Amino acid sequence: MLRSPNGALFFTMFKRYRWWLVVLVLAGVLIGRYLYFLPKYTNGRVAPAFEAVLRDGSPFALQDLRGSYVLLDFWGSWCGPCRVQNPAWVAMYQEFSSQTFADGRGFHIVNVGVERDSARWLQAIAQDRLGWPHHIMDATSSLRFFNGGIAELYGIKQVPTSYLIDPQGQIIGVDMSPEMVQRLLRQRLSK
Repeated sequence: MLRSPNGALFFTMFKRYRWWLVVLVLAGVLIGRYLYFLPKYTNGRVAPAFEAVLRDGSPFALQDLRGSYVLLDFWGSWCGPCRVQNPAWVAMYQEFSSQTFADGRGFHIVNVGVERDSARWLQAIAQDRLGWPHHIMDATSSLRFFNGGIAELYGIKQVPTSYLIDPQGQIIGVDMSPEMVQRLLRQRLSK
């Protein structure tokens, strides 16, 4: 075994290859983070059904919207990128909610608020003018933020996260930009 004169082989090797070690550790961290935040469901999967209570107290079941396109949007009143994206969803809802598509009728947005504070959530809905009826607060405990029932069902670990669901209940888009959703819906309009 080769040794340095003072027995510090490890330190000699570390000095020689430290940049490679740093690169490998950093790559491992980035790959791990990427895998951790991957959405639980992908295109082609049937969207898991759930039931909840809407902000007005009425019952809601995702299955009730079968036959329409649905954007299932996980967001938070505290989330800057979510709030920046909301005006695009508002415009899209206004454009497509009453449209007839080749394979379905209508477009709905179901907002699932990953929240701790219902007053702040309701205020954000009003401020952002989210005029559709399907708003659900997926309450979380103070210990772990994404532990609400619907967020856990969908494996949500960050917001915004969205799923575009077709009229048959299959996921056809995950975390698509508003422009991509708009383009896809325009392609599917009845002619």
